[in-house]
Amino acid sequence: MSIQDCIRFANAHPICYLATADGDQPRVRALLMVMADDKGFGFCTLTPKKMSRQLHQNPKTEVCFFNGAAEFPTMKMMRVTGKAEFTDEKALFNKALETRKALSDIIGQPIESFIEVFRIRTGEAHFWTIMDAMKEPDIERIQF
Repeated sequence: MSIQDCIRFANAHPICYLATADGDQPRVRALLMVMADDKGFGFCTLTPKKMSRQLHQNPKTEVCFFNGAAEFPTMKMMRVTGKAEFTDEKALFNKALETRKALSDIIGQPIESFIEVFRIRTGEAHFWTIMDAMKEPDIERIQF
């Protein structure tokens, strides 16, 4: 496996679960990834949200991507562990803005000034299937 396998899996299954820390309390929420590429896994949030505050206070995070299968033999997930790095990367911001435009209608104002983007640029990823249930120490870890 390579980081390219991870990028392909994340782009094919962009709905993921992202964990943050709120003090000593873990917080997990479903999130729609913006994009994954050679620069890392890209996400966005809105500045008033608790997720933004939590990631600024403690950028350590883990994201779990899942293929959505409902049967054990075909279930597959990928966990990505790293640090959220907030960025002013124009391409990531524009992609987030393009794919989240509907939020302007929901909050009743343009979202441009509220969107912030971040990437997990470096870290570790690994895949898991039910066949790995008792083999966790032996699962291949992909450093990126």
